[in-house]
Amino acid sequence: MKQSEVKELSITELQEKLGETKKSYADLKMSHAISPLENPIQLQGIRHTIARIATELTNREIQE
Repeated sequence: MKQSEVKELSITELQEKLGETKKSYADLKMSHAISPLENPIQLQGIRHTIARIATELTNREIQE
């Protein structure tokens, strides 16, 4: 998910997306621990997405 896509979402959508993304990251991390992923760079991409969403939520809280 790109930063421009993150900025278009509302606060509730961002919170929902953050929860979903964290869950998918945990699932991928667990499956990677059991057997190596074909593309382990997916983990890095999901971490970056989580950071983007969390940063946008923080920025919006500061503005209010």
